[in-house]
Amino acid sequence: MRFTIAAVGRLKDGPDRTLIERYANLLSGLGRSCGLGPLQIVELPESRASTAALRGTDEAGRLLSASASADRRILLDEDGRSYSSERFAEMIGRHRDDGIREMAFLIGGADGHGEQAKRVIADSLSLSPFTLPHGLARIVLAEQLYRAVTILSGHPYHRS
Repeated sequence: MRFTIAAVGRLKDGPDRTLIERYANLLSGLGRSCGLGPLQIVELPESRASTAALRGTDEAGRLLSASASADRRILLDEDGRSYSSERFAEMIGRHRDDGIREMAFLIGGADGHGEQAKRVIADSLSLSPFTLPHGLARIVLAEQLYRAVTILSGHPYHRS
């Protein structure tokens, strides 16, 4: 099962990008043994529309288009469902075992997800009750996806 993180905005070269690429590479390498991966990062341009509502609509359309091939799409949202690392891994494993070929995690722009995205995609995930910078949210999600793969493959990275 492939993973996609589709996010509005572009990370600059530097430590954030290096860390995301590190987790993507680790996941892709280890995941082969248990039918998970690779992890693809898709960066989408921020909308230049004049209002938050218009930006949300524009960015929602871009996120939905970028994730159209995914069997399962999940919005990252502060009001989304929270998981422990173990429960997140169970959910990933269940989707893999159910034959899901691709899961996409969608990270909206600074104004959040547009209503269009919320209408189309019912599933949402909260990484934390804190508001996180978008780059950090990508890193945390990539690390948790890698951690889920280590849990499912029996790798000693995760210690409960």
